[in-house]
Amino acid sequence: MENFFDKFWKKLITEEGKKRKGNGLKIEKIGPVLEPTEKEFEKKSVLNPACYQEGQFIHLFYRAIDENDESTIGYAKLKGPTKIVERMAEPLLSKDKGFPFERKGLEDPRIVKLEGTFYLTYVAHDGKNALTAYATSKNLKDFKKRGLISPLILYDTAGKFFREQKLKDRYSMFQAYYEELAGSDVKIWFKDVLLFPKKFRNNYAMLIRVLPDIQLICFKDFKQLKKKTFWENYLKNISHYVILENKYWFESRNIGGGGPPIYTKDGWLIIFHTVEELNKARVYHASAALLDLNNPLKVIGRLEEPLFSPDQSWEKEGFVDNVVFPAGNAIFGKYLYMYYGAADKRIAVAKVKLEQLLKKLKYGIK
Repeated sequence: MENFFDKFWKKLITEEGKKRKGNGLKIEKIGPVLEPTEKEFEKKSVLNPACYQEGQFIHLFYRAIDENDESTIGYAKLKGPTKIVERMAEPLLSKDKGFPFERKGLEDPRIVKLEGTFYLTYVAHDGKNALTAYATSKNLKDFKKRGLISPLILYDTAGKFFREQKLKDRYSMFQAYYEELAGSDVKIWFKDVLLFPKKFRNNYAMLIRVLPDIQLICFKDFKQLKKKTFWENYLKNISHYVILENKYWFESRNIGGGGPPIYTKDGWLIIFHTVEELNKARVYHASAALLDLNNPLKVIGRLEEPLFSPDQSWEKEGFVDNVVFPAGNAIFGKYLYMYYGAADKRIAVAKVKLEQLLKKLKYGIK
């Protein structure tokens, strides 16, 4: 006979299961497309690829980790969604003595083409600070580093701005977390920077991530992003520029960018990552949202359940367990192909019918 506590927990688990009933979308996981090799620069991991699609070909710019845990950016070329036709034996981009903020390497690239120029953003890590820099190219081969575009502002200073705006406690929580982790002189961790592939009223637009949310920033020229006063004014009003807050069970810790925004007739489609925080681990999921074509601050629709989660062996076990980290996209026929870091060890791909996903985001249709 069941006692009170047995009945209580069974009811609680049943109710929780009803909440997590899935999104009704058919996701097909094709599996890993790129694995680590014996090459020195990518012996430990390959992950989190930027993708640029050129007809039937995909250019992959991926993070590679060596046995000293230093990161560089590798390059591979695919024909169709999965066939590797080219892979460089050396990093495409690596740390440069002239850029001390890259001392521990280059991480998590993203790429877009805008007005004839390719913009590749990446995380530059110096062992203490995780900042964003960018490089440009005209041909996808020769990249010129342009330096940092991060707010070079201490978390302590930013924390005062957050409290003045009465932002939710999680902003201050991340301030305290990184100050304890890296010291009181740590700058705002600034990752997941995604440039829109078009301008809005002659302004560049970018998705950024100041933990725990995803925000929007617009600017006339990249030189603006190198000015401390520009970022101080932005951070003092950051609550006005939040696009997506972490709100669902699978976003309990934070959310952050995935691949660059995808133009569709229905709006800007963004695939992003979420982090669920549990006592014993963090679990990274993929999600999706649709933004207004003319005003990307306006959210048309958003998934209330994960787009997909780590449930395969290659996603559950690796350099970091239980991770799917979407970073690049391509479209072949009716399908959106999503390239992602799997357990921070390898690069995998999943696909979904694009029209089905858009209808789900617009109307909640399964």
